[in-house]
Amino acid sequence: MGHGIAETAAINGFSVTMVDIKQEYLDKAMEMMKKTGKQIFDFQVKKGKMKPAAADKILKEGLSRITMTTDLKALSKCEVVIESVVEDMKIKESLYNQLDKILDKETVLGTNTSSYSITELGKMSHRPDRFCGVHFFNPVMIMPLIEVIKTVDTTDRTFNAFRRFAQTISKVPVQCKDTPGFIVNRLLVPYLSQACLMADRGDATFRDIDKAMRLGAGMPQGPHQLADFVGLDTCQAILEGWIKKYPDEKIFIMPKSLTDRVQEGKLGRKTGQGFYQWKGDKVVDL
Repeated sequence: MGHGIAETAAINGFSVTMVDIKQEYLDKAMEMMKKTGKQIFDFQVKKGKMKPAAADKILKEGLSRITMTTDLKALSKCEVVIESVVEDMKIKESLYNQLDKILDKETVLGTNTSSYSITELGKMSHRPDRFCGVHFFNPVMIMPLIEVIKTVDTTDRTFNAFRRFAQTISKVPVQCKDTPGFIVNRLLVPYLSQACLMADRGDATFRDIDKAMRLGAGMPQGPHQLADFVGLDTCQAILEGWIKKYPDEKIFIMPKSLTDRVQEGKLGRKTGQGFYQWKGDKVVDL
């Protein structure tokens, strides 16, 4: 997600400083940005929306606006910082403690977390009034939505800064309070888990459930295929966190078919096997 956010911002005119803990991770990110950027712009050229020379120029100039470093101090002059590290509270807290000593007092800080409380993270950041949830969707270059999450501590200035940022990088911002999963995941994750529970009960096979939702509800992919695409371990981690934190919310239930596959290392698209078999981003046994 981090490299997608960086590339999108840079292509839309921002000077971007991208920080990671190892140079090899940054090198890999640059290769991914070149690859995904070329794929997206080649598609625009194929559709007749851009000329090849213009597409190459925009991508090249955009990537040239990205500075990569392992030194957090390079963020000292940034006006907007977006954290997109692993979903681990201790790691995020450690990062925020370091950033607090580096960032200007007026810098606004956003988090791309998909499951943690923005209010709690904001308090960890030492700048809750200048902290906001900024939830992008994968692949960042293509998906137009950004959920902008405002807490009771977030000032209007901070919220409006991130909303303008979203619009400037050609995204559509929607506002949400600090509720578990925000808008999309609050609806999506229970939908995925309920589909798994239906198959666990033997009400229907997971293939027929997916087929029904594609053909009857107009979904581009069924819930089990989507869970595979997201990552079954990711789905499990989100549910585990919600079940622990919100024990009275009855819709947060862990399906056995999900935990069994994660335990077996069948995590979906990323491992080539989940509910379905995958080759890259394509299901081979749909």
